[in-house]
Amino acid sequence: MGSFADSVRAFFGSILPKSRKEDLVAEHIIREHHRGRSLTEILDDAYVTNRLSPDKVNRCLERPDVIHAVGEDLIAAHLGTPDSA
Repeated sequence: MGSFADSVRAFFGSILPKSRKEDLVAEHIIREHHRGRSLTEILDDAYVTNRLSPDKVNRCLERPDVIHAVGEDLIAAHLGTPDSA
């Protein structure tokens, strides 16, 4: 039988990795964009597709740090929404 600490770790482990995965994917998107890759190419990476569902990728693209790094126009083009300019 596991210890109380193991039980707590297992409980929080089932909750926390989801947001941590989004954090890691956001960091990947920003890093690869700064290297000059297109958003479409980055989003097709196995690193992204193996970690997040399409809905969670879209949620990741709505993060202020990603929007700032990649640009609102590129996000709008990917999501298929018109620019608000």
